[in-house]
Amino acid sequence: MSKIRNVAIIFGLFLLLGCDSISKKEEEKELPNILFLFADDYTYDAIHALGNKVINTPNLDRLVNEGTSFTNAFNMGGWQGAVCVASRSMIITGRSIWNAKQINDKWKKKENFELAEQSWGKLMEKKGYKTYMSGKWHVSIDPKKVFQNIKNLRAGGMPKDHRKKDALGNWIGKGYNRPKSEEDKSWIPYDTINGGFWEGGKHWSEVLKDDALDFIDDASNSDDPFFMYLSFNAPHDPRQSPKSFLDQYPIENIPLPENWLPEYPNMNEIGLESHRDESLAPLPRTPYAIKTHIREYYAIITHLDQQIGEILAALKKSGKDKNTYIFFTGDHGLSVGRHGLLGKQNMFDHSIRVPLLVVGPDIPKKHKIDQEVYLQDIMATSLELANIDQPDDIEFNSLLAVAMGKSEEKIYKNGIYGAYIDYQRMIRKDGFKLIVYPKIKKTVLFDLKNDPLEINDLSTNFSYLKKKTDLFSGLLSLQKKFGDPLDLSSLVP
Repeated sequence: MSKIRNVAIIFGLFLLLGCDSISKKEEEKELPNILFLFADDYTYDAIHALGNKVINTPNLDRLVNEGTSFTNAFNMGGWQGAVCVASRSMIITGRSIWNAKQINDKWKKKENFELAEQSWGKLMEKKGYKTYMSGKWHVSIDPKKVFQNIKNLRAGGMPKDHRKKDALGNWIGKGYNRPKSEEDKSWIPYDTINGGFWEGGKHWSEVLKDDALDFIDDASNSDDPFFMYLSFNAPHDPRQSPKSFLDQYPIENIPLPENWLPEYPNMNEIGLESHRDESLAPLPRTPYAIKTHIREYYAIITHLDQQIGEILAALKKSGKDKNTYIFFTGDHGLSVGRHGLLGKQNMFDHSIRVPLLVVGPDIPKKHKIDQEVYLQDIMATSLELANIDQPDDIEFNSLLAVAMGKSEEKIYKNGIYGAYIDYQRMIRKDGFKLIVYPKIKKTVLFDLKNDPLEINDLSTNFSYLKKKTDLFSGLLSLQKKFGDPLDLSSLVP
């Protein structure tokens, strides 16, 4: 009997271990795919389904209706004029702005490449994901050290021969300081001779879409989970698109932003006066110039939306859509005329706030979440979806429980932090925003609930002195948490 009992025990253990092995294999097979759609210069309100009645975005609207939208997602800012460098470095490394800068600086010097082993792409690869990247990169490490499969890389922005300055340091050439009047035809967005998005013969958004379709077709024949990092250059300037897309936006139908200004005061002191982005339109701004830039912005977004629609259709045709989580966001926003500004080198919502859409299994449909998060939380969210233990050095947080409706707990209880070089600092908390301009020792305060367009500065209103003081104290705490090197102690209200 003892021999029979021993055999039974051994057989039982074999079955148990065998079942455990099978369950682990099943777990690996069931890992969801991750499709990350990343746009450049995409401000938070440039989606029709999120309230913009002028813009046409039927495919992004579909993502809004089929999933959950985080309506208050932010980028922390930038350590240089190209804010995209900081944003993209943060999402790839999972580190907050100043820690990401240290890593990016080391990579620029060809140092510490081993840190790439903890990058987003490598963490997914180690879990068994087939990783893919195409489009804009703008991180100081070779993307081949982060992703397995790389297609067409593109720096973005104006063609190099358009990036010129005169003897006084003013930006000159096609695409800048225009339109000066309704008769100014120095730049035609659908003229392929201007290069830019037309460089190579096909619009770059279409090239990226074609790359994505090829990868999806290949992935449809594999059981391996995939992680696609599709980084569109659109709608970054030069905002070019086929004529049919511009024709959807007659300039007389483009409204002027309510918070537009001919010129933002103290532009030089806050680091903007000589910046390339701000040189795209004449100063002072004119209603016609701003409407022209908005028209071109909307047109290239609608063209981008069409490419996203084709990618989503291919995903569905492949059958992979049923086990794929889709994320859409931008690396930062854009002013496009609001507050007298054109670029993203500021702390206003139009420049730091982006759409953040999540679609996938178990994600509620037509749901909006207004709590404040960072766009870089997408990285941590994908790690949780992939059953990857988040490394201790990752500073952002998964949105999964909140997105699935399993938690309403506020993720960033101490507020949202923002920075631009040493010219600007910001805290957004409890419905208010405080912006600090250290160079001119100035602060501005906005009640975001009653003044979402950030028009009425309350900083000199004595009734808000305590609020300003509390926010400033909170900003100092966030500076310390994120290793911010800028000393603001002499500016205490």
